Amino acid sequence: MDKTDKIFVAGHRGMVGSALVRRLQADGFKNVLTRDRSELDLSDRNAVSKFFAAEKPAIVILAAAKVGGIKANNDAPVEFLLSNLQIQNSVMTAAHENKARKLLFLGSSCIYPKLAPQPIPESALLTGPLEPTNEAYAIAKIAGIKLCQAFAREYGEIFISPMPTNLYGPNDNFDLETSHVLAALLRKAHEAKTSGATEIVVWGSGTPRREFLHVDDLASACVFLLEKYDSPEIINVGYGEDLTIRELAELICEVVGFNGKLSWDKTKPDGTPRKLLDVTKIKKLGWTPTIPLREGIAQTYNWFLKNVAR
Repeated sequence: MDKTDKIFVAGHRGMVGSALVRRLQADGFKNVLTRDRSELDLSDRNAVSKFFAAEKPAIVILAAAKVGGIKANNDAPVEFLLSNLQIQNSVMTAAHENKARKLLFLGSSCIYPKLAPQPIPESALLTGPLEPTNEAYAIAKIAGIKLCQAFAREYGEIFISPMPTNLYGPNDNFDLETSHVLAALLRKAHEAKTSGATEIVVWGSGTPRREFLHVDDLASACVFLLEKYDSPEIINVGYGEDLTIRELAELICEVVGFNGKLSWDKTKPDGTPRKLLDVTKIKKLGWTPTIPLREGIAQTYNWFLKNVAR
């Protein structure tokens, strides 16, 4: 990529999109293009087509998506499936029609089967049933991957698809109704500490294992892949280590300074038993993460205190 390339980051206000904008600007890219939802509805194919025709971005990063945790996915499968399909279809079609040089489509580790081998290799895609609680979102993401590959096969487009593991960091969603597990636990621990509560109730049994990657590490991986990777085959982006939800909750309580007890609501779903990505492929290319989990949680808590808790 050239530092003067026009780079459109779709979804720049989200956790991933904002990290990508920070990273690109820090790396000296001078022509980063963004639009708020009020300025451009990415699910409106005509509006997206007009925008691309006017701006002609050379590089497109598709980080826009309707996202949420287990509860949100479970409660609104129609919205998760339709919204994401509409956004993907609009942006990819416009990128192709307006001759963007390269597109990066951000997938998700939930594309893999519920009982995939661990760590999960890229070859596990479509080898078994999905986790039911986020199936609609996963199917939308799989459709996006297949559309990228179809554009590559039929038209020779360079549309790449990194698959990140569970993410956290600045600009995460801390709404307890719709957030992912790390952000939800961080907020619960903070509120319990400030209110003087003696216990936190956590969903599930605490036994599932999860891997977490700081969003700034993902942003660095995406810029790395834009410069080094042209294959339509998906590529995993993860930290390479996992821990149980119980261990995660204990670590968050330690960082936040909550000294009460944890209780487990086993009537709530656990989700996939384990989700650790095989990151051999991206490591062989020369990329590795740099932010350890404890340090990343501490950074995220500081951001939460300044931007959400106040």
